[in-house]
Amino acid sequence: MNTRTDDAIADIQRWVERAVIGLNLCPFAKAVVAKGQVRYVLSDADTPEALLETLGDELVRLRDAPASEIDTTLIVHPHVLTDFLDYNDFLDDADALVAELDLEGVLQVASFHPDYQFAGNEPDDIANYTNRSPWPTLHLLREDSVERAVSAFPDPDAIVSRNIETLTKLGHEGWMNLGRESD
Repeated sequence: MNTRTDDAIADIQRWVERAVIGLNLCPFAKAVVAKGQVRYVLSDADTPEALLETLGDELVRLRDAPASEIDTTLIVHPHVLTDFLDYNDFLDDADALVAELDLEGVLQVASFHPDYQFAGNEPDDIANYTNRSPWPTLHLLREDSVERAVSAFPDPDAIVSRNIETLTKLGHEGWMNLGRESD
């Protein structure tokens, strides 16, 4: 993880551009980025409780905003939950908040972390990199937008295996070089 947090949003935007869109890890991302419908939020939270408050505010903001203005939100939180296991445990609290706000089936929270590790994978398994971001990040998505995008995609079930294949070909060194390219 980077040691400078002042550029965390720029780091996430670069990651979205180079990895998420550039490697086509999410075939749905390019359109919302091109339309300027992604809200990037830098949280100064330094406790899980403060992050949960930020998450609640952003869930309500996304719920209330027209999708044409904000279709998705990325909350970057460099000062809290930097340990992946703590972050992973927090996701239960995030889902509980979605339910508490009566937003199940309306909004969902996806997760990205510099040390992301799928259950059963070794830490250095390249498959983990499909969910690795430069900073801990909560991704808020509209369920209806996800459903529309998935229904328009020819084989959405193939996305995961295609992403793993892409990252396997790229390798760890190639992944590291994505962040080193000059702007």
